[in-house]
Amino acid sequence: MSRVAGEAPVYLGVPDREAIERGVCLYLLELGPAPPARGGRRVPLQFSVCYLVTAGAGSPEQAHRLLGELVFSAMEEAEFEVDLTPVPATLWAGLRVPPRPGFRLRLPVRRERPPSVVHHVRFPVITQVVSTEVLFGCVVGPGDVPIADALVELPSLSLATRTDDQGCFRFPRVPPMAALGRLEVRAKGELLALGPEALAAEPQPLLIRLPLKED
Repeated sequence: MSRVAGEAPVYLGVPDREAIERGVCLYLLELGPAPPARGGRRVPLQFSVCYLVTAGAGSPEQAHRLLGELVFSAMEEAEFEVDLTPVPATLWAGLRVPPRPGFRLRLPVRRERPPSVVHHVRFPVITQVVSTEVLFGCVVGPGDVPIADALVELPSLSLATRTDDQGCFRFPRVPPMAALGRLEVRAKGELLALGPEALAAEPQPLLIRLPLKED
């Protein structure tokens, strides 16, 4: 990005008017899982980050040209994922800024693990395998209307995500239902908490109906 931006500064934050006038703006949207790294004995710790990329310059023509160069530069990187689908209006409304041209960029972040130390033991080691599952579902309001941008949390696991435009959410790797703890959903000033018993009783995908107060 810095190679394409040239002398234009790169700003990390909300793409408001002040940020756009500074040059290239990268706003961190979310963290997510990363595909497994290939090769090597020691797999690094890794996850992915998703940025909303916008750009500004001295004139609209220069800004459009800079944004196009950023897209092409990102496409040349094998590990970068460029998403050119329109940014949802709900996202701009949540940021409290007017919509503007931009794209979403997802890229991996890795940290190499330190070398492992092998200790010789004289007694057999008993290991326990903890299985992982996928937890996914949708959040709806009255009339089963999807609720976008609702906050869905698993407090005991320190995991959180937000629903998409269809009201759907997904936790890709979680313990079995009995060990999930409480699931909390927050949207439009309302909070709904579901215990592990309620989660285990519902088939996936979960359909969570959030009781909202009528305006």
